Amino acid sequence: MKILFALIAAAITTASLAQTPATSATPSLIPDIPRSTTVLDALRNAGPVMVPLFLLSIFFVMLVVVYLMTIRRGAVVSSGFMATADALLRKRDFLGLLAVSNRHGEAIARVVQKMLDFTTKNPNADFGQVREIAETEGSRVAASLNNRVTYLADIGMIAPLLGLLGTVFGIITSFGALGADVGSARYIALSRGISQALVNTATGLAIGIPAMVFYAFFRGRSQRLISELESATTHILALLSLQFEKRIERTPVLIEDEL
Repeated sequence: MKILFALIAAAITTASLAQTPATSATPSLIPDIPRSTTVLDALRNAGPVMVPLFLLSIFFVMLVVVYLMTIRRGAVVSSGFMATADALLRKRDFLGLLAVSNRHGEAIARVVQKMLDFTTKNPNADFGQVREIAETEGSRVAASLNNRVTYLADIGMIAPLLGLLGTVFGIITSFGALGADVGSARYIALSRGISQALVNTATGLAIGIPAMVFYAFFRGRSQRLISELESATTHILALLSLQFEKRIERTPVLIEDEL
């Protein structure tokens, strides 16, 4: 029995010694797995088109911040200015309203300023001419709002096109790697070109889609503000028309003294 136990122990020891070289040789057969690249590394290695895309993204963010501060009701029509204008027009204090309009930066203040500047410099002008001045200035302010918002639509169209250009560059790199006689390195170059193409496409869409979303948002807001500007201008013109009707009953000397 002792001899049997000794033979079993010797067989186990021999098997363990025989398996030790194989176990030590196994890690050498496993290829080294490369370190996974981060998003920043992928963007950095995506080609030269990423430079204009990066600049376009900065410009897009700046426009959104500026529009949030300027395309709002307080920058176009304010309740304080409308209350002041209403009170001064009922008192026929045109020069006082002109001074208030010069101090305010709202769009309606610029419209009133143009109207009163024309009225004070042309005392004999009729109400139709004053209305034309107001409509012209209001149309200019409305066109300015709409033109500013269209910059976001331009970014929404340009960014995907730049991403498509980077995609073409990546595909060209991939096909160049397929045609090159570099052995197994061609697969590395092929995967690098495909990665470059996909990163450029994703970046272009990541800029273009939010740009179009913000364009739709600010376009709707600007249209509402333009409607409020038209309503405020109509209110000012109605008050001015009452003053013009009263001025017709006065003598020209009194009109010049009033203005």
